[in-house]
Amino acid sequence: MTRAVVLFLIALNVAAVSAQQMYRWTDEKGRVHITDTPPPASAKGVKKSKSGGAAVPAEGSQQTPYDLSLAMKEYPVSLYTSPMCKEPCQKARDHLNKRGVPFREIQVWDTDSNEELKRVSGTNQVPTLTVGSSVQKGYEVSSFDELLDSARYPKAGSVKPRAQAAPATPEGYTPPAESEPLKAQPVKPPEESKPRGPYAPR
Repeated sequence: MTRAVVLFLIALNVAAVSAQQMYRWTDEKGRVHITDTPPPASAKGVKKSKSGGAAVPAEGSQQTPYDLSLAMKEYPVSLYTSPMCKEPCQKARDHLNKRGVPFREIQVWDTDSNEELKRVSGTNQVPTLTVGSSVQKGYEVSSFDELLDSARYPKAGSVKPRAQAAPATPEGYTPPAESEPLKAQPVKPPEESKPRGPYAPR
C-alpha cells in the first residue's frame, strides 16, 4: 500500500471522527430543539445526524430534510389559537400541515396566554402565526406562504404533509356562558283614573 493511499485513509478516518453528532428533539411543551448534546429522557421524536452529513433518523422516525431542519432552527413556527376558534384556526393548522411545517401550537384561553399573545402580536386576535420574529395576524393564504417562503421552508408537496391535530381543550377551561335571553315580564296595565267631581261614585 502506497504512502498516498495510507494518508488518504487516515484523512477519511479523521473526518469521520470529527463529524459532530447533532440531535433534534421536541420537549414536553412541543418546542423543537437542535443541539449537539444528547436530549433529556423526556424528549420526544429524537433524531440524530452528523454535522455536514445527511440526517440519520432515530428508530421509528422519519428523516427530516436539511433545509427544513435549518429553517426550523433559525425561524421556529408558532401558531396561536383558542378553544373557541374553529374554522379559521383549523384552516391555519391545515395550511402548515400541508406544507409539512412543524409548528408549536399555543392555545390562548387564560390570562397568561392572552398576555403572551398580546406581547407577541399587539392584539388578542387568533389565529396568529409567528415565523421567527415575523407575525401574521389572522389567516390569509398569501401572507402565510410569504412568511414561510421568506424563512426558506419547503414548498407544499416537496416534503411529506403532516397531520398535527388540534390540541386538547386545556384543563380548567370553561367556555363563556351564552347570555340568557330576557324573560318576558307581564306588563301591569295602568290604573284607570277615577272620575272626579260631585257626581262621581264613591
